[in-house]
Amino acid sequence: MDEVKKLRSEILEKVREYYRLAHAPLADAPFVPGSSRVNYAGRVYDEAELVNTVDAGLDFWLTYGRYSKDFELRLAEYLGVKYALFVNSGSSANLLAFSALTSPLLGDRRIRRGDEVITVACAFPTTVAPIVQYGAVPVFVDVEAGTANIDASRLEAALSPRTKVVMIAHTLGNPFDVKAVKSFCDRHGLWLVEDNCDALGSRYAGRFTGTWGDIGTSSFYPPHHLTTGEGGAVYTDDARLKKIMLSIRDWGRDCWCESGRDNSCGCRFTRQFGTLPLGYDHKYVYSHFGYNLKATDLQAAVGCAQLDKLPEFTMKRKANFRRLYDGLKGIPELALFEKYPESDPSWFGFLITLTDKAAFGRNDIVKFLEERNIQTRNLFAGNLLRHPCFETLREGVDYRVVGALTNTEKIMNDAFWIGVYPGMTPEKLDFMIGAIRGFVGGFGK
Repeated sequence: MDEVKKLRSEILEKVREYYRLAHAPLADAPFVPGSSRVNYAGRVYDEAELVNTVDAGLDFWLTYGRYSKDFELRLAEYLGVKYALFVNSGSSANLLAFSALTSPLLGDRRIRRGDEVITVACAFPTTVAPIVQYGAVPVFVDVEAGTANIDASRLEAALSPRTKVVMIAHTLGNPFDVKAVKSFCDRHGLWLVEDNCDALGSRYAGRFTGTWGDIGTSSFYPPHHLTTGEGGAVYTDDARLKKIMLSIRDWGRDCWCESGRDNSCGCRFTRQFGTLPLGYDHKYVYSHFGYNLKATDLQAAVGCAQLDKLPEFTMKRKANFRRLYDGLKGIPELALFEKYPESDPSWFGFLITLTDKAAFGRNDIVKFLEERNIQTRNLFAGNLLRHPCFETLREGVDYRVVGALTNTEKIMNDAFWIGVYPGMTPEKLDFMIGAIRGFVGGFGK
């Protein structure tokens, strides 16, 4: 075994050397304005992520293992919650969070077909997809123009006797009005699911977003606040919800044994379940209709290294946002992102909306920026109701809309965003500021 340990140590040292030779020069490449790509987001990593990945690969456990357990424990500790479960994507995290609320274990509070969920159409589609797929009815309200988050003043109008849940995201890292939304949910006995996929590290009133509601979700896709490649998480303080989500994540099974372990309950072959034969193997008893939403230990290994960097990533996102804001404020044609006084965002992106004073369209400025190798993005679906996936759904039956979606439409037509991720340099940020100011000042001249 000493020879094995020695060889492993030598391999990992070679990985560090490989990073220094093959990867580090890419991060240090000089920026050439107009030629170098200014990505809206991307991976930020060093030798630690490569070493962890190879270390996990040498174990060759592959599925949930020691790195996965460590990642879950450390993520929960960072957020200040009791439980976190690692899954294979942020979209799966949303699916798992919502499906957990349909569990029979929740009694009268479980979501059934036809129950309603208040949400927004100015969203990423997989915030809404689980609602539709489980036969619940999404109820759409408008967002605010400045924050691009739910207009909490419309919540009461959206309420009905069938309302069970509010499920919404913190847009581009910008916390929604948590105080108003949480108060509404508490008054009416509603579940609150926070889609925190774009907001890991953001705070509201000093507390992390994703921890105010009953369940929070995260995405660890490469553009996000930390990455595991593909990957995501659900987190909660509720032991019953944790039990349900663990079951549904792991095929719907009733057993809670970790991968590679048997008989944690001590009565694997002695209990009665449903109408199964007495003593039916507990590892193959299913209490929910579930999935396999687990991620791999290789991904968790990357995540463990990324967690060490998360506080620094958050600081850089804030600094990059501030530099862009200071460089672009005061342009009459452009409205910039706003936040609540109680909010301390870890920004995912820098949202810009054209005002009525703009003589140009969103596509005009976006095309100009893209031609200069500045990557841009629309605010996801814009208005999800206008997408082909809604063509087979009937308003008033499969979904409801409460009030006009005026700001949602405005964002769909006139908004875009650029990046603030930690890999941005001052040179790139200043280049974007100069390009935007140059376009606005020179348009039509």
